Amino acid sequence: MKILITGAAGFIGHSLAHILVKNKKNNIIGIDNFSTYSGKDIKRLRIKILKKNKNFKFTKLDILNKKKINLLFKKNNFDIVVHLAAEVGVRYSIIRPDKYVEANINGFFNIIDSLKHNPPKKFLFASSSSVYGDSKVFPLKENLNLEPINMYALSKKNNEEVAKIYSKKYNTKFIGLRFFTVFGERGRPDMFFFKMILSVFKNGKLYLNNSGNHYRDFTYIKDVVIILRKLINLKIKNKYEILNICSSRPVFLKNFIKISEKYLKKINIVNVPLHQADVYKTHGSNTKLLKIIKKIKFTNLNTAIKNTIASYKKDKIYNQKN
Repeated sequence: MKILITGAAGFIGHSLAHILVKNKKNNIIGIDNFSTYSGKDIKRLRIKILKKNKNFKFTKLDILNKKKINLLFKKNNFDIVVHLAAEVGVRYSIIRPDKYVEANINGFFNIIDSLKHNPPKKFLFASSSSVYGDSKVFPLKENLNLEPINMYALSKKNNEEVAKIYSKKYNTKFIGLRFFTVFGERGRPDMFFFKMILSVFKNGKLYLNNSGNHYRDFTYIKDVVIILRKLINLKIKNKYEILNICSSRPVFLKNFIKISEKYLKKINIVNVPLHQADVYKTHGSNTKLLKIIKKIKFTNLNTAIKNTIASYKKDKIYNQKN
């Protein structure tokens, strides 16, 4: 099976490629532009690891380069396209909203429009739990009205709407993936978990927004890639699906920190006010997802946290400049 993964140097892209290359029948092509916001050194490490596999090929390519993207699709007949390349981070979208229009809206269009050259069997693309906004209705279900409150969320809502239109043009199954607080090995340096680990190993401070009074539907990366692999291999009935990718087990952030301290040491916390980009709670329903993939045993939270911290120590990511 020939699979294209955009954003292959990213957290989820790398993790998915890492499990797919284990099947020697898979031929994985990864592209990425190595944008710096979510960590440049860790992206190099991820690609270095993937390149050890003969059935993985990498090309540095920006999805904004429409000419080269078109050429990529003309030259290859992909069975599956997994589009994960995007400008990430809700906070950065407040500072540089233009970046999100460029990468997440224009770049997404370049990819989806290029499918016309050799339409794949499936097109999986990254959306986000942020499309729900600061909802008060839980668990969040895929059929709820969307209320994005920042440019990142709005760009993901736009992706879903564009994909729905294109699903009527191609003989391709379109699957939108609303990811909920994905964490785990070789994660993003701009996210909470990595910042927490950095604060410990560099003897620094962890600035905790709203004093940690948040609930997050933490979803372990190894569970995420198992779900994605199932979606790639399973027969999908509908031409267009939107799915929450979540454990549906929200955790109080202060409790998450307490568990982490068992495998680190006491964290030097500085409580700061609520950030304008934050929502109080995320809690997704995975009922629709489980109807499709049938079964998955989600990893125990303690185990996931322990594994992640052990991985960061081994890779020494906290000693790198990002």
